[in-house]
Amino acid sequence: MTTIVSSGFLDAVWDVISSRAAIGIYVILMLIAVIVLIVSVILDEQRRVDPLRLLRDGSIKKAAPGGSGNAEGADEGTEGTSRFYMLTETDERMRSYRPPEKANITLKELCERFRNYAAAEKKLYYTPEDIRKFIAGMAVSRIMIMQGMSGTGKTSLAYTFGEFLSNRSVIVPVQPMWKERTDLVGYYNEFTKKFNETTLLQKMYEANYSSEMYVTVLDEMNIARVEYYFAEFLSLLELPDTDKRWLDVVSDKWENDPVKLNESGQIKLPDNMWFIGTANNDDSTFAISDKVYDRAMIINLDRKSKEFTAPHTEGVKLAMWEWEKLVKEAEEGYGVTSRNLRRLAALDEYMINTFHISFGNRIMKQINRYVPIYIACGGDELEALDDILSKKIIRKLETQNPVYVKSMSKGMSEYLDELFGEDRMPACKEYLERLARNA
Repeated sequence: MTTIVSSGFLDAVWDVISSRAAIGIYVILMLIAVIVLIVSVILDEQRRVDPLRLLRDGSIKKAAPGGSGNAEGADEGTEGTSRFYMLTETDERMRSYRPPEKANITLKELCERFRNYAAAEKKLYYTPEDIRKFIAGMAVSRIMIMQGMSGTGKTSLAYTFGEFLSNRSVIVPVQPMWKERTDLVGYYNEFTKKFNETTLLQKMYEANYSSEMYVTVLDEMNIARVEYYFAEFLSLLELPDTDKRWLDVVSDKWENDPVKLNESGQIKLPDNMWFIGTANNDDSTFAISDKVYDRAMIINLDRKSKEFTAPHTEGVKLAMWEWEKLVKEAEEGYGVTSRNLRRLAALDEYMINTFHISFGNRIMKQINRYVPIYIACGGDELEALDDILSKKIIRKLETQNPVYVKSMSKGMSEYLDELFGEDRMPACKEYLERLARNA
């Protein structure tokens, strides 16, 4: 009996000891797992160090002119490969570039051929006025905004113009989370030691080699805040000296970087590239600020144009120097008449006294360039004035008290008739009527 009890007691004690040992081992394993997790997080944070902060702290030495640009032996120097794949490939490809020959075309012929090309080759139909506005707008600003209902051909117009020039446009689908320049041009990846290039960056780089005209389409540009991701472009394009328009790409230049990056790691914003944004106005988009509107030319495509039969039409290879020559000749041959300058001065005074809105130097400069180009494209002077005034001056009334604008809209319409002639400013009057209805 005693033996049986002793044996049972010993078995019970052993079971307890065994269970405690298992718990102890489990606890030890859990502690080891936690320690490994903590160490991995620390190492991961070290790998995520901001290279620009290291540059400021001195951990990475900035490249001296002509130097390797990578202090501690350099991942970029060990294998001799560039951190820019697309730009380096462009360097190689553009060595054999040949500029286009003279096209021998007028602005009016350019408009007519482009309209026929869009209709015959792409089944896209636009009025002669829409094409004139597009071409004249390109002469005024490197930034254009195309607004209107969906399906009216906003994106297609800009893209087709690139094909018409035998130089395909770049379409950049803007994303809602975009906030800065790197969303457009790319960024340096500290893990891969490579620069994540974008097609836009590659096209901008190529344009610096070329004498042709380039078009970039910012599709649904106001699905994010334009003045955020496009801020540096807006500022640089405002500089009158095109040789000072340099855009930051990287913090410095390495020895085997593409040749057209300067020593500060910047790329020249090409003077032969236009940025054309398409904009929708609905609950999913942001309002475009006055800062952007003032610098851009605006085209409203509010309705589809009627179909028409056009002959087969070839595209045109138009060099930048020939485009600039056409623009200069139009400005010299078709200036705003002195009579209309007096009218504009009177309208400016009226707007200041009535709405505290002034034309300003920028808008007058745009008018003085837009009107001659529009006339050279085959249009009428008052037609051009009506268009640009509706987009640059009447549009500013949207920021005014709507009740006050409604009360003054009829009087202003009558003043426009008195100043320019009855019903000679239909676009301006239509804009005023729409503002009054929406008040």
